[in-house]
Amino acid sequence: MKKKCFLAGVGGMLGEAFYFEFSKDYELYCTDKDVNEKWLHYLNFCEKDNYKSKVIKFNPDYLFHIGAFTDLEYCETHKDETIKTNTDSVISAVEISNELKIPLLYISTAGIFDGKKDFYDETDIPKPIGVYASSKYEAEKYVIKNCKKYLICRAGWMMGGGPKKDKKFIQKIIRQIKDGKKELFVVNDKFGTPTYTVDFAKNTRKLIETNNFGLYNMVCEGNTSRLEVTKEIINILKLKEKIKINEVESSFFSKKFFAERPKSENLINSALNKKGLNLMRPWKETLKEYINKYYLDYI
Repeated sequence: MKKKCFLAGVGGMLGEAFYFEFSKDYELYCTDKDVNEKWLHYLNFCEKDNYKSKVIKFNPDYLFHIGAFTDLEYCETHKDETIKTNTDSVISAVEISNELKIPLLYISTAGIFDGKKDFYDETDIPKPIGVYASSKYEAEKYVIKNCKKYLICRAGWMMGGGPKKDKKFIQKIIRQIKDGKKELFVVNDKFGTPTYTVDFAKNTRKLIETNNFGLYNMVCEGNTSRLEVTKEIINILKLKEKIKINEVESSFFSKKFFAERPKSENLINSALNKKGLNLMRPWKETLKEYINKYYLDYI
Protein backbone atom coordinates (compact mmCIF):
# COMPACT_ATOMS: atom_id res chain seq x y z
CA MET A 1 0.00 0.00 0.00
CA LYS A 2 1.28 3.45 -0.93
CA LYS A 3 2.08 5.89 1.83
CA LYS A 4 0.02 9.06 1.87
CA CYS A 5 1.18 12.69 1.82
CA PHE A 6 -0.97 15.77 2.41
CA LEU A 7 0.56 18.78 0.64
CA ALA A 8 -0.51 22.29 1.65
CA GLY A 9 0.21 25.28 -0.57
CA VAL A 10 1.56 23.51 -3.66
CA GLY A 11 0.16 25.58 -6.53
CA GLY A 12 3.51 27.22 -7.24
CA MET A 13 6.93 26.36 -8.64
CA LEU A 14 8.11 24.22 -5.73
CA GLY A 15 4.77 22.49 -5.28
CA GLU A 16 4.82 21.34 -8.89
CA ALA A 17 8.21 19.70 -8.37
CA PHE A 18 6.95 17.91 -5.26
CA TYR A 19 3.91 16.66 -7.13
CA PHE A 20 5.96 15.18 -9.97
CA GLU A 21 8.54 13.68 -7.61
CA PHE A 22 6.11 12.02 -5.20
CA SER A 23 2.98 11.27 -7.27
CA LYS A 24 4.18 8.01 -8.81
CA ASP A 25 4.95 6.24 -5.56
CA TYR A 26 2.76 8.01 -2.99
CA GLU A 27 -0.92 8.76 -2.65
CA LEU A 28 -1.18 12.55 -2.60
CA TYR A 29 -3.76 15.11 -1.60
CA CYS A 30 -2.50 18.42 -3.00
CA THR A 31 -4.02 21.75 -2.01
CA ASP A 32 -3.72 25.47 -2.67
CA LYS A 33 -5.80 28.64 -2.73
CA ASP A 34 -5.00 28.90 -6.44
CA VAL A 35 -6.38 25.76 -8.08
CA ASN A 36 -4.33 25.97 -11.29
CA GLU A 37 -3.84 22.22 -11.89
CA LYS A 38 -6.19 19.26 -12.21
CA TRP A 39 -4.42 17.58 -9.31
CA LEU A 40 -5.06 20.47 -6.91
CA HIS A 41 -7.88 20.85 -4.37
CA TYR A 42 -8.90 24.18 -2.87
CA LEU A 43 -7.64 24.94 0.63
CA ASN A 44 -6.74 28.13 2.44
CA PHE A 45 -4.40 26.78 5.10
CA CYS A 46 -4.85 29.97 7.12
CA GLU A 47 -8.30 28.64 8.00
CA LYS A 48 -7.10 26.42 10.82
CA ASP A 49 -10.22 24.33 11.42
CA ASN A 50 -10.70 23.59 7.73
CA TYR A 51 -7.00 22.80 7.33
CA LYS A 52 -7.15 20.37 10.23
CA SER A 53 -10.35 18.66 9.07
CA LYS A 54 -9.00 18.14 5.55
CA VAL A 55 -5.80 16.56 6.85
CA ILE A 56 -7.60 14.35 9.36
CA LYS A 57 -10.03 13.16 6.69
CA PHE A 58 -7.17 12.16 4.37
CA ASN A 59 -5.27 10.54 7.26
CA PRO A 60 -1.77 10.91 5.76
CA ASP A 61 1.57 9.47 6.77
CA TYR A 62 3.25 12.86 6.18
CA LEU A 63 2.20 16.50 6.20
CA PHE A 64 4.06 18.81 3.80
CA HIS A 65 3.54 22.52 4.49
CA ILE A 66 4.98 24.17 1.39
CA GLY A 67 3.23 27.46 0.64
CA ALA A 68 4.18 30.95 1.80
CA PHE A 69 4.22 34.57 0.72
CA THR A 70 7.67 35.17 -0.78
CA ASP A 71 7.34 38.58 -2.45
CA LEU A 72 9.38 40.76 -0.10
CA GLU A 73 7.71 44.03 -1.08
CA TYR A 74 4.24 42.55 -0.59
CA CYS A 75 5.27 41.21 2.79
CA GLU A 76 6.61 44.59 3.91
CA THR A 77 3.32 46.29 3.07
CA HIS A 78 1.05 43.47 4.32
CA LYS A 79 2.65 42.53 7.63
CA ASP A 80 -0.42 41.05 9.37
CA GLU A 81 -1.38 38.96 6.36
CA THR A 82 2.22 37.76 5.99
CA ILE A 83 2.45 36.66 9.62
CA LYS A 84 -0.89 34.87 9.30
CA THR A 85 0.25 33.06 6.15
CA ASN A 86 3.93 32.43 6.87
CA THR A 87 3.91 31.92 10.65
CA ASP A 88 0.47 31.24 12.10
CA SER A 89 -0.40 28.62 9.50
CA VAL A 90 2.80 26.76 10.36
CA ILE A 91 1.79 26.74 14.02
CA SER A 92 -1.44 25.08 12.89
CA ALA A 93 0.55 22.55 10.86
CA VAL A 94 2.66 21.66 13.90
CA GLU A 95 -0.47 21.09 15.99
CA ILE A 96 -1.99 18.88 13.29
CA SER A 97 1.24 16.94 12.85
CA ASN A 98 1.57 16.31 16.59
CA GLU A 99 -2.06 15.29 16.99
CA LEU A 100 -1.85 12.77 14.14
CA LYS A 101 1.66 11.69 15.17
CA ILE A 102 3.04 12.18 11.67
CA PRO A 103 6.19 14.01 10.48
CA LEU A 104 5.94 17.60 9.25
CA LEU A 105 7.92 19.01 6.34
CA TYR A 106 8.48 22.77 6.52
CA ILE A 107 10.28 24.81 3.86
CA SER A 108 12.51 27.57 5.19
CA THR A 109 14.81 29.99 3.40
CA ALA A 110 18.33 31.38 3.15
CA GLY A 111 16.70 34.78 3.56
CA ILE A 112 16.50 34.40 7.35
CA PHE A 113 20.16 35.45 7.67
CA ASP A 114 21.31 39.07 7.69
CA GLY A 115 23.93 38.51 4.99
CA LYS A 116 26.87 39.87 6.93
CA LYS A 117 28.75 36.58 6.65
CA ASP A 118 29.85 35.17 3.31
CA PHE A 119 28.46 31.67 3.98
CA TYR A 120 25.99 30.06 6.37
CA ASP A 121 25.56 26.48 7.53
CA GLU A 122 23.11 24.90 9.96
CA THR A 123 25.15 25.97 13.00
CA ASP A 124 24.80 29.69 12.26
CA ILE A 125 22.13 31.64 14.16
CA PRO A 126 19.70 33.41 11.82
CA LYS A 127 19.24 37.17 12.12
CA PRO A 128 16.32 38.07 9.89
CA ILE A 129 15.86 41.49 8.33
CA GLY A 130 12.41 42.50 7.16
CA VAL A 131 8.89 41.12 7.52
CA TYR A 132 9.32 38.15 5.19
CA ALA A 133 12.50 36.87 6.82
CA SER A 134 11.11 37.34 10.33
CA SER A 135 7.89 35.52 9.49
CA LYS A 136 9.80 32.55 8.10
CA TYR A 137 12.28 32.38 10.97
CA GLU A 138 9.57 32.60 13.62
CA ALA A 139 7.89 29.62 11.94
CA GLU A 140 11.16 27.71 11.75
CA LYS A 141 11.85 28.29 15.45
CA TYR A 142 8.34 27.16 16.36
CA VAL A 143 8.70 23.93 14.39
CA ILE A 144 12.03 23.10 16.02
CA LYS A 145 10.76 23.83 19.52
CA ASN A 146 7.31 22.25 19.32
CA CYS A 147 7.04 19.67 16.56
CA LYS A 148 7.61 16.08 17.68
CA LYS A 149 9.01 14.94 14.31
CA TYR A 150 9.99 17.44 11.64
CA LEU A 151 12.05 17.99 8.52
CA ILE A 152 13.06 21.57 7.77
CA CYS A 153 14.70 22.21 4.41
CA ARG A 154 16.13 25.65 3.68
CA ALA A 155 16.08 26.76 0.06
CA GLY A 156 18.11 29.47 -1.64
CA TRP A 157 17.39 31.35 -4.87
CA MET A 158 14.59 29.21 -6.24
CA MET A 159 14.29 28.27 -9.89
CA GLY A 160 11.70 25.97 -11.45
CA GLY A 161 8.21 25.75 -12.89
CA GLY A 162 8.87 27.62 -16.13
CA PRO A 163 7.04 30.71 -17.41
CA LYS A 164 3.74 29.57 -15.90
CA LYS A 165 4.91 29.35 -12.30
CA ASP A 166 8.35 30.91 -11.93
CA LYS A 167 7.96 34.36 -10.40
CA LYS A 168 11.59 34.65 -9.42
CA PHE A 169 14.82 36.02 -10.86
CA ILE A 170 15.29 33.61 -13.79
CA GLN A 171 11.84 34.28 -15.19
CA LYS A 172 12.20 38.03 -14.72
CA ILE A 173 15.44 38.10 -16.71
CA ILE A 174 14.19 35.86 -19.51
CA ARG A 175 10.91 37.77 -19.73
CA GLN A 176 12.85 40.95 -20.42
CA ILE A 177 14.65 39.18 -23.26
CA LYS A 178 11.36 37.86 -24.62
CA ASP A 179 10.00 41.41 -24.55
CA GLY A 180 12.84 42.54 -26.79
CA LYS A 181 15.15 44.20 -24.28
CA LYS A 182 18.70 44.52 -25.65
CA GLU A 183 20.10 45.88 -22.40
CA LEU A 184 19.71 44.36 -18.96
CA PHE A 185 20.43 46.13 -15.69
CA VAL A 186 21.61 43.63 -13.08
CA VAL A 187 22.82 44.12 -9.52
CA ASN A 188 26.45 43.27 -8.78
CA ASP A 189 26.20 43.27 -4.98
CA LYS A 190 23.94 40.31 -4.18
CA PHE A 191 25.30 36.80 -3.65
CA GLY A 192 23.62 33.46 -3.05
CA THR A 193 23.07 29.82 -3.91
CA PRO A 194 20.43 28.83 -6.49
CA THR A 195 18.03 26.00 -5.69
CA TYR A 196 16.52 23.90 -8.47
CA THR A 197 13.06 22.76 -7.43
CA VAL A 198 13.52 19.36 -9.10
CA ASP A 199 16.66 18.55 -7.09
CA PHE A 200 15.11 20.01 -3.94
CA ALA A 201 12.11 17.67 -4.15
CA LYS A 202 14.32 14.65 -4.88
CA ASN A 203 16.62 15.40 -1.96
CA THR A 204 13.70 15.94 0.39
CA ARG A 205 12.29 12.56 -0.61
CA LYS A 206 15.70 10.96 0.03
CA LEU A 207 15.75 12.33 3.57
CA ILE A 208 12.22 11.17 4.31
CA GLU A 209 12.76 7.69 2.94
CA THR A 210 16.01 7.25 4.88
CA ASN A 211 14.38 8.57 8.05
CA ASN A 212 16.79 11.48 8.32
CA PHE A 213 14.74 14.23 9.91
CA GLY A 214 15.88 17.53 11.38
CA LEU A 215 17.24 20.76 9.87
CA TYR A 216 19.04 20.88 6.50
CA ASN A 217 20.32 23.56 4.16
CA MET A 218 19.39 22.36 0.66
CA VAL A 219 20.82 24.39 -2.21
CA CYS A 220 22.63 23.68 -5.46
CA GLU A 221 26.38 23.29 -5.29
CA GLY A 222 28.43 26.41 -5.93
CA ASN A 223 27.89 29.98 -4.77
CA THR A 224 27.26 32.76 -7.25
CA SER A 225 25.78 36.23 -7.75
CA ARG A 226 22.79 37.72 -9.52
CA LEU A 227 25.20 39.08 -12.10
CA GLU A 228 26.89 35.75 -12.78
CA VAL A 229 23.54 33.96 -13.04
CA THR A 230 22.43 36.49 -15.66
CA LYS A 231 25.63 36.03 -17.64
CA GLU A 232 25.12 32.27 -17.56
CA ILE A 233 21.52 32.64 -18.79
CA ILE A 234 22.74 34.74 -21.72
CA ASN A 235 25.45 32.17 -22.42
CA ILE A 236 23.02 29.22 -22.41
CA LEU A 237 20.64 31.08 -24.74
CA LYS A 238 23.58 31.97 -27.02
CA LEU A 239 22.77 35.67 -26.88
CA LYS A 240 26.13 37.10 -25.75
CA GLU A 241 26.46 39.16 -28.92
CA LYS A 242 22.89 40.49 -28.76
CA ILE A 243 22.34 41.38 -25.10
CA LYS A 244 24.29 43.98 -23.14
CA ILE A 245 24.50 43.59 -19.36
CA ASN A 246 24.89 46.73 -17.28
CA GLU A 247 26.18 46.24 -13.75
CA VAL A 248 24.40 48.34 -11.13
CA GLU A 249 24.18 48.48 -7.35
CA SER A 250 21.00 47.46 -5.55
CA SER A 251 20.19 51.13 -4.93
CA PHE A 252 19.45 51.41 -8.66
CA PHE A 253 16.21 49.46 -8.03
CA SER A 254 15.45 50.95 -4.60
CA LYS A 255 12.06 52.38 -5.57
CA LYS A 256 10.74 49.13 -7.05
CA PHE A 257 12.48 46.72 -4.68
CA PHE A 258 12.41 48.71 -1.46
CA ALA A 259 12.51 45.78 0.98
CA GLU A 260 15.94 45.28 2.49
CA ARG A 261 17.73 42.18 1.26
CA PRO A 262 20.83 40.41 2.64
CA LYS A 263 24.06 40.92 0.74
CA SER A 264 24.85 37.22 1.02
CA GLU A 265 22.37 34.35 1.02
CA ASN A 266 25.03 31.70 0.45
CA LEU A 267 24.15 28.44 2.18
CA ILE A 268 26.38 25.41 2.70
CA ASN A 269 24.80 21.95 2.78
CA SER A 270 26.87 20.84 5.76
CA ALA A 271 24.30 18.45 7.27
CA LEU A 272 23.57 16.78 3.93
CA ASN A 273 27.27 16.39 3.17
CA LYS A 274 28.02 15.00 6.62
CA LYS A 275 25.42 12.25 6.12
CA GLY A 276 26.36 11.59 2.50
CA LEU A 277 22.85 12.54 1.36
CA ASN A 278 23.52 15.60 -0.79
CA LEU A 279 21.76 15.14 -4.15
CA MET A 280 21.93 18.81 -5.11
CA ARG A 281 23.79 19.29 -8.40
CA PRO A 282 25.96 22.29 -9.41
CA TRP A 283 23.84 25.34 -10.14
CA LYS A 284 25.15 25.83 -13.68
CA GLU A 285 24.17 22.28 -14.60
CA THR A 286 20.66 22.66 -13.23
CA LEU A 287 20.19 26.12 -14.75
CA LYS A 288 21.03 24.74 -18.19
CA GLU A 289 18.62 21.83 -17.69
CA TYR A 290 15.91 24.21 -16.52
CA ILE A 291 16.28 26.62 -19.43
CA ASN A 292 16.47 23.82 -22.01
CA LYS A 293 13.29 22.28 -20.59
CA TYR A 294 11.14 25.40 -20.37
CA TYR A 295 12.53 28.38 -22.25
CA LEU A 296 14.02 27.50 -25.64
CA ASP A 297 10.60 27.86 -27.31
CA TYR A 298 9.51 30.67 -25.00
CA ILE A 299 11.71 33.43 -26.31
